[in-house]
Amino acid sequence: MNQRWKYFGYRTLCILSVAALSVRAQTVSVNKTHIASDPGEVALNNLLVAAQTAIDAKDYQTAAQDYRDYLTKKPDDALVHFQLGYAYSAMQKPDAAKPEYETAISLDPKMSAAYLNLGLTLLSSDPGAAIAPLQKAVELSPDQASPKFILGTALERSGQVAPAIAQYEAAEKLDDNNGELHAALGRVYLRASRPADAEPQFRSALSLRPDSAAAHLGLAESLAAQKKPEAADAEYQAYLTEQPRDRTARIEYAGLLEGLGKYDDALSQLDQTGKDGNESLSTLKLRTTAYLQKKRYDDAIQSLQKAAVLAPSDPDIPALMGHAYLEKKDFPDATKELTIALKLSHAANDVLEDLVMAQYGSGNYAAALDGMDLLSQRTTLSSGAWFIRAACYDKLGQKSQALDAYKKFLDLNTDQNSDMYFESAVRARVLTRELQNKR
Repeated sequence: MNQRWKYFGYRTLCILSVAALSVRAQTVSVNKTHIASDPGEVALNNLLVAAQTAIDAKDYQTAAQDYRDYLTKKPDDALVHFQLGYAYSAMQKPDAAKPEYETAISLDPKMSAAYLNLGLTLLSSDPGAAIAPLQKAVELSPDQASPKFILGTALERSGQVAPAIAQYEAAEKLDDNNGELHAALGRVYLRASRPADAEPQFRSALSLRPDSAAAHLGLAESLAAQKKPEAADAEYQAYLTEQPRDRTARIEYAGLLEGLGKYDDALSQLDQTGKDGNESLSTLKLRTTAYLQKKRYDDAIQSLQKAAVLAPSDPDIPALMGHAYLEKKDFPDATKELTIALKLSHAANDVLEDLVMAQYGSGNYAAALDGMDLLSQRTTLSSGAWFIRAACYDKLGQKSQALDAYKKFLDLNTDQNSDMYFESAVRARVLTRELQNKR
């Protein structure tokens, strides 16, 4: 073994987070066996010494030049090709690094670090292509967690969730003290709709790195998916304290707050996402829901008008707008919007119910009855629907049909103290007498 082996060893790129890759040197020392005496060997050895010194000083450009000079004399040196690839990687030149790692592999097919670094080099741009070299790295280093972790990342980014879970779980058995690994495993459990399994992984990640914003977010999402909104609330707050500009997470949090009935808090979160005036469709819909719950119908309509510009064919928008107008007792505008909504979504029974109410409020009793007939073909009418049917018949002077509908309402209604019950009982008695006298 040559003197040069004293000066450098394998260097692998290490994954520091799921989102970004960074380079970090890991030295593998090799013992000296003899000292070179040939002048040419000495010169080459000096190049390697200089390259190592440059690497240690993070002067990767100088190191790369020294390695290139060396390879002009020794082009079949696998380790130096590897080191040159490492220098290129450190210089953020993956296109230059890739062929060097590939050459190192062709010269030394059992160089695990070369497979690993090649996979890392490909990971950001082409995770699918990174899988094969990373699988080889795992095969050559079965007792190391890092190759399995990085292979899991490549599989996850390629959409292969189940194989990614298998690699992460295997890595976890070898290294249970890696917070990023726990977070990654939690993340893929969430993708696999396994929030109960994801929760302890994110908690483990936070026990190792309490300041991990990503783990707070993952824990919040896993808790929310398990219908634990109060616990998720605290985790969203912790995450957004660290990452206040994450609009997507803030919108998720607003949705959670709405589910808890905290509509003012939800609106406050949405206000922070819409400071630039460019609100998304999902934000506008959440804002509308909060406004409707707060009975702020004009604000709801204003939000829906903005939403309609973004999604003119979305049936939810005229449906909600029609409902807001209905609550305002603006029956003509409600009828207009609900008719549009029903054309966009024929099967929407809730829209049809609102349309019947709008037509009834407008005094268009025949149209309301037509809508009620259509609704009765789709679902069992509620007691309230039978009251509206009875009232429509009554307004149209169809006494027999009105009496039958009032009786149906009285049979179904359980609240004998309601105004509808009182009115129905009175009208049923009156209509009974009128029909008897007519005979």
